Amino acid sequence: MKLRRERRRHVIPLNSMSDVAFLLLIFIMLVSLINYRREVLIAYPTAENAKKIQADKNLEIWVDTAGALYLDGEPRDLRRIEEAVIAAYQNAPDTRVHIIADRDTPFQKVNAALGMLQDLQYRAVGFVVKDAAPAAP
Repeated sequence: MKLRRERRRHVIPLNSMSDVAFLLLIFIMLVSLINYRREVLIAYPTAENAKKIQADKNLEIWVDTAGALYLDGEPRDLRRIEEAVIAAYQNAPDTRVHIIADRDTPFQKVNAALGMLQDLQYRAVGFVVKDAAPAAP
């Protein structure tokens, strides 16, 4: 007697594929929105007349209240910051240096970074501040 074998077809359920694609799309969108910029927690000083500039080609020097220096969120000493400024200028001469200091930081702590930039004769330097609240009428 000859037995006939039944061939099974493996079927992939397609009704859940759209759900998987939708979840992947959401995951990719959320991951692309993550900001990888490292910042030092400081209280920004305020200014009456602040000028907004483009922020894509900046080298940021952070100074906290203790006087510790950070370059783009990473702790660095003054010599390493100087090397990074020189390298940034050689790669792109239009690079701006932004000094971001806590409002409670003594000026002497910020003056070290300014002195280094002055020695390098770097002219594209700006201080990052927060806009002052408008006066109530």
